[in-house]
Amino acid sequence: MFKDKLQPFIDRYNEISTQLSSPDIASDIKRMTELGKEQSSLTVLVEKAKEYLEMSNSIEENKELLGDPELGDLAKEELSELEPRLPELEEEIKVLMIPKDKNDDKNIFLELRAGAGGDESALFVSDVFKMYMRYAETQGWKVELVSTSEGTAGGYKELIAQIKGDSVYSKLKYEAGTHRVQRVPETETQGRVHTSAITVAVIPEVDDVEVDIKPNEIKMDVYRSSGCGGQSVNTTDSAVRLTHIPTGIVVAIQDEKSQHKNRDKAMKVLKARVYEAELQKQLDETSSQRKLQVGSGDRSEKIRTYNYPQNRITDHRIGLTLYALEDIMNNGTLKLVVDPLIAHAQAEAIQEAGL
Repeated sequence: MFKDKLQPFIDRYNEISTQLSSPDIASDIKRMTELGKEQSSLTVLVEKAKEYLEMSNSIEENKELLGDPELGDLAKEELSELEPRLPELEEEIKVLMIPKDKNDDKNIFLELRAGAGGDESALFVSDVFKMYMRYAETQGWKVELVSTSEGTAGGYKELIAQIKGDSVYSKLKYEAGTHRVQRVPETETQGRVHTSAITVAVIPEVDDVEVDIKPNEIKMDVYRSSGCGGQSVNTTDSAVRLTHIPTGIVVAIQDEKSQHKNRDKAMKVLKARVYEAELQKQLDETSSQRKLQVGSGDRSEKIRTYNYPQNRITDHRIGLTLYALEDIMNNGTLKLVVDPLIAHAQAEAIQEAGL
């Protein structure tokens, strides 16, 4: 029974309350903090669980009163209010019972790269980045460019941005993969639709405690910046390339005029990529479901298609098609795609957990 699955959460919450009131715990700040966080994460679930149990009991009591000549009508009225609410509450609780992704509350590094399609692909990197910026505005997030490599005809061959705010990773983690665009390029004189692809990576930001990179595991190269950047470009060795020797992961940053600032940025991105690589390794070992990753940028491996002539956006993983491409790209309404993806992932998690 579903009710039986709720009691362990209530028991654990009560157990933590008892432990927190113990003098032994009061002297152990680290343990007290850990217990406090665990209790806080259980609070909403336990409140809903208690509400569900009380509602279930009320329904059972009212059913027993249906044949009562004096209270039958009142019981029937109460049941008409309670019974429709119970399955809704059950679904809310199931979502709260899903094991939480430890990265969900983290900030992210968003990496966009041009793939198949040449100049048009680089232009689409710019368009998709603007889409994410507008969505970030609706969420109250802060977006900061970390590194850019401009395309020959505009746009970006590669762009790395940091997005900070509330639950950034939880809402954008399903954006990782290959995004395909179908549209008529500005340079196309015959009006033919071209297909291009870009890749998106969504990497959780990590702190020093979560990933330990030793100094002797890093090779650092410095070189002169290239491209647009003002008078200081090509005059000092300010650009930095870091290579993580054990994994072969390379990060190159040249946007800042200061070598020190470029190194700091590169180190943050490097730590995040090393952390993500370790997460992927663990996932491959424990699960048959592979997390969506940055691909080669080839047209064939796509998660989403943006068709401009038809104003259509299609997410191929969940079979979602919306004729609202212009609105999503220009007005920050990416939630029209993000929310169904999250709901789908939650439904799969509930099924997998047997709830």
